Formats: sequence, C-alpha cells, structure tokens
Amino acid sequence: MSRISSVLRRMITTEKTAKLKEGENKYVFEVVSGASVGRIIQDVRARYKVDVVDAKTAVMPGKKIRLFRTQRFIRLPKWKKAVVTLKEGQKIEEPKIGKAANKDNREAEK
Repeated sequence: MSRISSVLRRMITTEKTAKLKEGENKYVFEVVSGASVGRIIQDVRARYKVDVVDAKTAVMPGKKIRLFRTQRFIRLPKWKKAVVTLKEGQKIEEPKIGKAANKDNREAEK
C-alpha cells in the first residue's frame, strides 16, 4: 500500500464518509498507529494546502475473517483512523480513479 505521506496512509471513501464531506466538511484518513493529532494536522496542511480546524482519532478493531473454506479464523490487525475537519469553504480534491480518470485523460489529449 502506498502512503500519501509519512503519517497519512490513505483517504477512506465510503458512503458514510461522503456524507461527512458534503454535510460537515470532514475527511477521513487511515493513519499510522503511532500518529498524534498534531502530526496529522501538520501533514494534512502540508499535503493538501488547507486550514484544519480539528482532528479526532480512533483505533478501529481488526476484523475476524475465515480462512478459505475451513473452520479456522484469523484476526486482521487493528488500525487507526483520523477524522479531519476543514475550515468552512475549503475542500480536498481527491484523485480520480478508474473510468472517470480515463475519460478526463482522453479529453485532455484532444
């Protein structure tokens, strides 16, 4: 998995995080387990050039998954997420992935 920066691993995009972005101007990131709130704020400011109002963190439990078709289970490792609130009127542009990115690339070439 490629990291965005030394602390931020990836931006989490789900239906729930999409509602947070639209309604409350909050973005959710997976971060390194030892990351402090201050370091997360610094990295988001440096990477995306936005003003961060607040950041909250939570340690998420690892999921229990079944191994193949056996009765054995393993537990995935726990991970840390950060919910970052931006200043009113600012937003983070996400990179486009898949068909949308290909369509934009084709239009730019014309």
